[in-house]
Amino acid sequence: MKRFRYVIIEWVCLACLPATLTLASPVAQPFFVCTDYHCDQGEQVTLTHAQWQAVRELFSPAASPTQEREAVRQAIALLEKTVGAITGTWRDLAENATGAGQAGQLDCISESKNTTTYLRLLYDDGLLRWHDVEARRVRHTFIFNTHWSAVIRERGNGQRFAVDSWFLDNGEMPYVQALNEWLRKEPVE
Repeated sequence: MKRFRYVIIEWVCLACLPATLTLASPVAQPFFVCTDYHCDQGEQVTLTHAQWQAVRELFSPAASPTQEREAVRQAIALLEKTVGAITGTWRDLAENATGAGQAGQLDCISESKNTTTYLRLLYDDGLLRWHDVEARRVRHTFIFNTHWSAVIRERGNGQRFAVDSWFLDNGEMPYVQALNEWLRKEPVE
């Protein structure tokens, strides 16, 4: 009978072991981020538990889709800062012209891919309760004026939103705008 109790206690402790290990290890598998124009180059990044927890704390249960979109803006900005410190993209300046050719400068292709990656991380962790992540979208206003953005879709009404960080320096909160307005290139309010 004593031997049986020992085996049960040992089993309970082993069952607790994985939970203890996950607190000290990275919370997610490595993910790829673009680090230059056109996403020709990139890096695998893994966030620590503390880094990801800082993102999670931005998502207290959102009472509405509007509140969740605001949390998305904050999370994308924080992820850009965190990942930028790891990859050197902290140097990324708004748009293309001001930082053209500089290390860590991203164009809209890379920005939209990275933002979509961050949105998928949020979704996979269950932080998005009101939105789904969709494929990136492109708009063509003129032949040489092509622009890409990440996209989320509100679950309740199906409305799509562009999540566009290209217009801002690294770590600034991206614009979130109704996709139909973004496609028409209407000013962000």
